[in-house]
Amino acid sequence: MEGPPATLALVALNVAAFLATVFLDGSGGGGIYDRFASGGGMVTVDHGLLGIGRSGPFLIGVAEGEWSRLLTGGFLHAGLLHLLVNMFLLWMLGRQLEAVHGPGRYAGLYLASLLAGSFGVMLRDPQALTVGASGAVFGLMAAAVIHQLRRGINPWGTGLGGLLLVNVVFTFGRPGISIGGHLGGLVGGALVAWMVDTVERRDIPRVLVAALPWAVAIAFAAGSVWAAGRWWDPVLR
Repeated sequence: MEGPPATLALVALNVAAFLATVFLDGSGGGGIYDRFASGGGMVTVDHGLLGIGRSGPFLIGVAEGEWSRLLTGGFLHAGLLHLLVNMFLLWMLGRQLEAVHGPGRYAGLYLASLLAGSFGVMLRDPQALTVGASGAVFGLMAAAVIHQLRRGINPWGTGLGGLLLVNVVFTFGRPGISIGGHLGGLVGGALVAWMVDTVERRDIPRVLVAALPWAVAIAFAAGSVWAAGRWWDPVLR
């Protein structure tokens, strides 16, 4: 396969998940334009990130044992524009980070960032149905900035610092944006990048370095389940 395999696979998964929301049930039976514009439908209800909620008479969400939502919500999107912006950033950042870390460790970084975003949502607003790869993308931005800083490269000079700042400002400046998801992913990506870079400089077996992002991902998943269980009193209300 030509190109960065993990990044290509992640883009393909995101696109496939979006097409499922469009063609399986769309946004409640609207026309094809409406479906591409909004995504949505029962695929999102059934698989979007949600700590607790209702579908008819039934309680649904992570707090009800639907732990897979912590992962699947990060592959769904609220419309074509949402998908395109995230996939553009994923491609631009992902291929560079994959070249640095290799496919396995990079995939762990992406997963840890995604689940850190889920953790942020569960801490702040577990009753909000949330979708998008933005948390993971924020993690990639933060990881790229950390990588440059640890090597004496000025991220403002490369444009990464400005890109991250603009996206953080956008997060707080526009309604309907998941603050917890974006900032959670940012923290998760920065943490993994800093930890990996730190242990790489020591005499530690490479297999342990490679496993580190995956261990962090598991920790964020466990934290998300715990936080979802406190849905009636969010930790960061």
